[in-house]
Amino acid sequence: MTKHTATHRQEIQALTYDVKLLFPVLFLVGMGIVMVYSASSALALEKYGTNLYFLKKQALFSLLGIVVLVICSHIPYRFFRFLTYPFLILALILLAAIQFSEFGYSAGGSARWLRFGSFSFQPSEFARFALVIYLAYSMNKKIDAIKYFTIGFLPHVLVLGVFTVLIFLQPDFGVVVIFGAITWIMMFVGGVRLLHLFPPLFILLPILYFFMVNAEYRLRRIISFLDPWQYPADEGYQIVHSLMAFGTGGIWGSGIGKGYQKLFYLPEPHTDFIFSVIGEELGLIGVMAILGLYFLILWRGISIARNAEDYYGSFVAIGLTAAIGIQVCVNMGVALGLLPTKGLALPFLSYGGTSLLINMASIGILMNITASRYR
Repeated sequence: MTKHTATHRQEIQALTYDVKLLFPVLFLVGMGIVMVYSASSALALEKYGTNLYFLKKQALFSLLGIVVLVICSHIPYRFFRFLTYPFLILALILLAAIQFSEFGYSAGGSARWLRFGSFSFQPSEFARFALVIYLAYSMNKKIDAIKYFTIGFLPHVLVLGVFTVLIFLQPDFGVVVIFGAITWIMMFVGGVRLLHLFPPLFILLPILYFFMVNAEYRLRRIISFLDPWQYPADEGYQIVHSLMAFGTGGIWGSGIGKGYQKLFYLPEPHTDFIFSVIGEELGLIGVMAILGLYFLILWRGISIARNAEDYYGSFVAIGLTAAIGIQVCVNMGVALGLLPTKGLALPFLSYGGTSLLINMASIGILMNITASRYR
C-alpha cells in the first residue's frame, strides 16, 4: 500500500464521521444522560425505589444509539431505496397494531405504544422515518414529472392520508401536523408546483378547526395556551410550571441537580419538559448553548442536502433534517409557552429509546450521504 493510498483512506474514514455533525450530536447525547438523571432521580426513587432507574436505561439507549449511528454511516444510503416499501408497510402495520392488537399500550389517555413484555416501542417514530424514505424515493423516481398534480402531489398526499387516519385513532393530533409539515417541506424542496402546495393548506384549515373544537381536551389546551395563568391548576398547569422553571433559572441557572420544578411539580420533566429543567438548572447560557448545537446540526444537514451527489440523497437529507428540526421547534415552543401543549421528545436529550435510536440512525445516514461524495 502506497503512502498516498493510506492517506486517502484516512481522509475517507474522517469524512465518514463528519465531525461538524458528529460533535454536536454526541455532546447533546452526553448532556441528555446528565439531564435525564437530574430531572428523573426524584421520580425514579419514588416510583422504582432507585434514583438510577432512568439514568441506566438512558445510558443504554445512548450506547445502542451510537452503535446504530456507526452502522448506518457505513450502509450506502442508496440501499434504503430497496427498503422503501418494506419500511412503509411495516410502519403501517405497527401503527395499526396499536389499535387492533393486544400489544397496544395506553398512557395519558392516548394509545401510542406497543408493549412486548418489558419492552415498549412508539411506532410513530419509525413511521416518520419510513415516510421520509418513501417521499425521497418517490420524488426521485418522478423527478421529471414532479410538476404534474397526479404524479408529484396526489400520491404523496394519499400516503400521508393513510398515516393520518391511523395516527388520529391514537389520537395524536400533533404528530399528524408534524407528518404533514415534513411532507409539505419535502414536496416544496422537490419541486412540486406551489399551485398544488398552497391551496390545500387553506382547505385544511376548516378541517383542522373542526377537529380541534370537537375534541374537548384539544379545545381546553388551546384556551389554556392563550392564557395559562388563568388555569394554573388545570389545563395551564404544565405551561405555568415550565415558565416558572425558566424564570427561576435566570442567566446562569440554579446548577445541575438543584432545580426545584422537577420535584413533582413539572409533569414529565425527563421527557416532554426536559428543556424546562435545562432552563432552570443551566439558565439562559445553557439554553443558548443547546440552541447553538441544534443550529449546527440543522445547518450541517441542509449543507449535506445541498451538496449530495444525486437527488435521492438530497431528498433523504432534507427530510431527515426537517424531521429533527420540527421536533426541536415544537418541543421548545411548548416548553416556552409559544405552542399548545404537545407531548413530544426533544431529540438526543429527552428520555426514550425509540426517539433516540431513530434520530441517531438519521444522523448516520446523513454522514453516509456526505462520505459517498468522496468515495
